[in-house]
Amino acid sequence: MGNFFAGSAGVAGLAGLSLAIYAGILAASPDDDFIAMRQAFQVGDSARVALYAQRLQGHVLEPYAAYYQLRPQLENTSGSADSIKKFLSRYQDSPLSDRLQGEWLKALGKTQQWELFAEAYPGVINGDTELTCYSLQQRLGTNDDNAFNAARPLWFNGRDLPASCTPVFEMLISAGTLTLDDVWTRLRLALETGNVSVAKRINQYLPGNQALNERKLTAATDNPLRYLEKHRNEIKTRADREIALFAMLRLLRSGPDQAYVYWTRIRGQFNEKDRSYFMVQLADQAARRLNPRALGWFKEAAGAGSARVPLSDAQLGWKTRAALRVGDWGLVLETIEAMSAAEQETGVWRYWKARALKAQGKIVEANAILAPLSAEHNFYGQLAEEDLGVVMSALADPYKATREEITVIERTPGIQRALALYRLNLRTEAIREWAWAIRDFDDRQLLAAAEVARRNGLYDRAIHTADKTRLQHDFSLRFLAPHREAMRDALKQQELDEAWVYGLIRQESRFVSDARSSAGAMGLMQLMPGTAKWVARKLGMQKYHKTLVTDVNTNLMLGTYYLKHVLTLFDDQSLMASAAYNAGPGRARQWRDEKPLEGAIYAETIPFNETRDYVKKVMSNSMYYASTFGHQMRTLTQRLGVVAPKSNGVNVSEEEDKPDENQ
Repeated sequence: MGNFFAGSAGVAGLAGLSLAIYAGILAASPDDDFIAMRQAFQVGDSARVALYAQRLQGHVLEPYAAYYQLRPQLENTSGSADSIKKFLSRYQDSPLSDRLQGEWLKALGKTQQWELFAEAYPGVINGDTELTCYSLQQRLGTNDDNAFNAARPLWFNGRDLPASCTPVFEMLISAGTLTLDDVWTRLRLALETGNVSVAKRINQYLPGNQALNERKLTAATDNPLRYLEKHRNEIKTRADREIALFAMLRLLRSGPDQAYVYWTRIRGQFNEKDRSYFMVQLADQAARRLNPRALGWFKEAAGAGSARVPLSDAQLGWKTRAALRVGDWGLVLETIEAMSAAEQETGVWRYWKARALKAQGKIVEANAILAPLSAEHNFYGQLAEEDLGVVMSALADPYKATREEITVIERTPGIQRALALYRLNLRTEAIREWAWAIRDFDDRQLLAAAEVARRNGLYDRAIHTADKTRLQHDFSLRFLAPHREAMRDALKQQELDEAWVYGLIRQESRFVSDARSSAGAMGLMQLMPGTAKWVARKLGMQKYHKTLVTDVNTNLMLGTYYLKHVLTLFDDQSLMASAAYNAGPGRARQWRDEKPLEGAIYAETIPFNETRDYVKKVMSNSMYYASTFGHQMRTLTQRLGVVAPKSNGVNVSEEEDKPDENQ
């Protein structure tokens, strides 16, 4: 490690340390040394980093010591090149190599050291937009004609992009690769996504006599209705139309029906293409809110003929979902076939296309889609299997990793580093090390790694790793069932389906007992503080404190009680209860229809992306757990059931007793 650990700098640093501090360091354990080194790095204390690095030579986390010393040297990008190259060569088996290389390349890009940049860039594995734009700067600087074509697609999005992209765009505009129409297109994309600050920066690329009035843009942002009332008779230029359309998009937040009423008052001041554009936005938002007028508005948007605005895959997806809600299978098929080829190949649209074909009596064509889909281990694969008349039975014999295969994985440096980082409760770093270590594993190696994770209590890594196999599987690792003794008591008290509850916990926390979400949900069953407190009061817990939520037994007791509560609210229908558990009972109730709705269609048309994905996975998981536990099998279709109309089945007074905030 001589090239990486401090020489004279380290000695100088040692001289500055008091004897008392030095004695404390000598008495510390290697784990304590590592934590202290990490803290010293975070505060920029290079002398302490050097000292601890010397003590950690030969330690499993030694690469971090080298990284912590090299990272501050990136400012001297050329002078540290040799040390960085040696690090990258020596620690290719750690994500730190890719991380350091990316950071070095960004430093090289900022200082425009393009020769070194061009040499190092091809080795990056996990790049990002900032690096991509630096690479394009370098290529455009060498008159690489292909770089113009590669750079152009980056322009067409409404997001804020890194500063490294600005010189790229300026070169494209100077070369005429980006036209004035392209500037207008991106300006609209930025306004469409509500990124007003980005729109103002894009506005600077327009000629002064065509640019948006930024004072008016701010007024439309702050109060769109007031702006429209004041300026609706002044929509003369393209800039006026863009601001007015933006104000209309802001009005959509209050509801599609209200926005449409106002639109009828001003639409005559827009050309057919702009009318089609707004109607697409209106219809899309209506479909996402399950508004029954959505399909009519999609039809109106298409009425512009040659001026109509094409729908994106996401918009076509919501048009398809609206068609599913009304049972228009012809429109379902037509809309799916209008999607891009890549989108049509996703499991969701293959399944619904097959259903649409089947509804039209095209059984052979439908089965040709369902047969390969049924081999996939997911929600749509299970539904496809059932549509073919196959009932899920006992899972195939698993592949069990041998002792030798497990030993090899245990000795893999990346796995050892991940386990050490988990032991230190540095989960983010541990997950990165684990993911890097297994990225090129074959099925047998993945299953051996999953078993190593299971043995070390890393249930989330075991599930994640076993989920990645392609041909050889072990579903007992994909669908781990820890804490069954504690679970049995809770399930017995609440009379809940074990397979469903495990399917839900697997999706909630991957069995990480101290898991915490960004929203504040905690523990195995990811309870929000208010929900946990409400349940504790219902159960008469006298000494409840929020810190108890991460205790396994307490979390299961509170979580299963609340799950039983929402299950009862929705007439013992696990599909609805799953949606309610994730998004709240009020929302789950609102997402129903005026008529009975097939459970699979209800799940498919849940407006929240997170909840839609969550519900499908919980219900799919429950099938695998039922098989693993040897329960009497019900089909997924039976589990999904039929969702009752809005007017039925909710005890509102009981629901009002509970804050609607669990997820």
